[in-house]
Amino acid sequence: MTTQGELLSPTPGLAEVLKGGSWTQPTCPCCCSKNVEPLLLVQLADSVDPVTKKWIISRLEAPVRDGGAALLVHSGEDDAGNVVILSAPRCTQLRVTEDLGMWKPYKDGNMVAFSYDDRNSFRNIDDMQVFLTLAERQHVVKYQLGSLRAKKDRTIPGVPESRGVLLARESIFRKLEKVGVIKTVIALHDQRQLADLAKAWYSGWQLLGQPLDSIQAYFGTTVAFYFSFLDFYTWALVPPAILGVVLTLFPFASGTAAKASGGEGKEEEPGLPVSGLMVQAMFSMLWSTLVMELWKRRTAALSYRWGTPLLNERYAEPRPGYTGPMGRNPITGRPEPRFSEWEHKLRVGLSVPVVGFFLGLVALGMAAFYHFEAAARDFHKSEGTWLSVPLLYVPSLAHILYTNMLGSLYGNVALGLTEWENHRDESSFQNHHTTKVLLFSFFNCFAVLFHIAFIKEDLALLRKRLASLLIVTQLVNQCTEVLVPYLVDTFLSDGAKKPKEDDPEEDRIRAQGRLPPFPGLFPEYIELLVQYGYLSLFSCVYPLTAVLLLINNVTEIRTDAFKICRLFRKPSSAPVSDIGVWQPAFEVLGFVSVISNCWLLLLSPGVRQFCQEGGFSSRNALLFAILVEHVLIFGKMILAFVIPDEPAWISLKKQEFEFRSMQAFNQQKLQR
Repeated sequence: MTTQGELLSPTPGLAEVLKGGSWTQPTCPCCCSKNVEPLLLVQLADSVDPVTKKWIISRLEAPVRDGGAALLVHSGEDDAGNVVILSAPRCTQLRVTEDLGMWKPYKDGNMVAFSYDDRNSFRNIDDMQVFLTLAERQHVVKYQLGSLRAKKDRTIPGVPESRGVLLARESIFRKLEKVGVIKTVIALHDQRQLADLAKAWYSGWQLLGQPLDSIQAYFGTTVAFYFSFLDFYTWALVPPAILGVVLTLFPFASGTAAKASGGEGKEEEPGLPVSGLMVQAMFSMLWSTLVMELWKRRTAALSYRWGTPLLNERYAEPRPGYTGPMGRNPITGRPEPRFSEWEHKLRVGLSVPVVGFFLGLVALGMAAFYHFEAAARDFHKSEGTWLSVPLLYVPSLAHILYTNMLGSLYGNVALGLTEWENHRDESSFQNHHTTKVLLFSFFNCFAVLFHIAFIKEDLALLRKRLASLLIVTQLVNQCTEVLVPYLVDTFLSDGAKKPKEDDPEEDRIRAQGRLPPFPGLFPEYIELLVQYGYLSLFSCVYPLTAVLLLINNVTEIRTDAFKICRLFRKPSSAPVSDIGVWQPAFEVLGFVSVISNCWLLLLSPGVRQFCQEGGFSSRNALLFAILVEHVLIFGKMILAFVIPDEPAWISLKKQEFEFRSMQAFNQQKLQR
């Protein structure tokens, strides 16, 4: 039985095979080349029928007009092996670049949407390794795999008819994955380019600053936008960190802060002066607005530089999981599945109650935890024996087990719901899936803090809980993200990384299959969103939040870079023009932070004491807090409106593109 790492037979060596010239020979003269660059490795099932493999290869190398993918294919060691290696000829790469709506440098130096018919007017068009980045070339191959569809109803050769029936226009690649013929697809590393990137990224002594263009060229825009945002956000933490230190060490208001005394069971703890709380709350509102608005401008500049300001996803082939009765795309005229918009929106709407149900289960689990924790504490007080001590830990352990099981169940439900909603575009699918998981994760992370702040109204406990979360979580994260990866890479992976004496190139390719698949950037974005929530929602309670986050993120940049370069397979993702659904998620948190900070001010003992001394009733204080909240939200909206989302030069470039497109369209009409 072949394991995941044993991708290739020991003989003959893969390096010898690739040099043997057994690649598909392109028919287009401009695509012929002596050297073919291996881009993707497709691992088939161990017991794949040779007939099935030959049919797959025939579909991969056939022209698009004949229902193929127009790729360059190498069968590995032989036609009976379980490996297929893929590349793409020049014309296929250029046509997919046009289909995606990628922008490339024109002969006048400007970035322009690529046109295949006008290809000779673009710079570096004769050198595909310069014209397209490695990430873009690999995505071309993956895009062609996803667009490979059956022309008519048929059975996959070598697969039992009960499992291998292909319907007309059904995704061949997705069907082969479902029936177990295709096990995995691996984007191959370029070891020389990876070594250069590692040296400039995390192997040196630099603390901040990323080689963003090199990251984009090697890993793609999805990864590059994440690291750009992480870098931008880390620098943005400097001002609130300085303010937090100043407010903590040098309170500028005279007198001591009011004590956080309250109802029964609440501890007394000194807090900030009233003026300090107001400064911190006001600064948090301005900071969160400026950070996101300036990030939008940076996003626009980066997307233009990387050629993704206006992607044509709606005109491309639908995602492989998209189903529906066959029809024709009204824009492109291509045959594709059609699914009514109202039914799609109905399914999206019906998913909302299911998500709400799971959020209710989270709240129910939290309520049960508080109830049983109080019961266990009362029982221990009444009994007072060592036998009752373990009962104090049972509610916490049960709650942890409950949330983990619920999170695993919800992850499967969220994915199934998003599949059921039947999204045509890959970005729409990813955004809806991410939103579902994001809501659950956010509720899971912040429900306890909101309960302590606004239900129990215990700011001293909130401050302690927030400090412990920041310190303990960061220590655990640094241990798991630095120490564990280092030990795995140094000891457990050492034998796998040593090249063989007879064929080191083959061993390097084998080692890529032994690495675990890249888990995606969702956990990394969630970590940043939770950080942002701690800072924007509760910073007036614990001003040193930004300091701890800044220290964490300085090392986070390096450890994330190390992990993606050394510990996982090379990720392959579609070009993107921004960070997707995470942008509105951070913006929503910014608006919620205004409400949160206003209410925390109202609940703070210092403000309550100030109101009592000034003769303000609780009702008048509440009305004043609501008024301030609305004024701050209105100010936040004005500030967001005043700051343009794009730099002026980006807007000008897009207007020039629209004008050229209109001129080209009019010229085509005159020629007809």
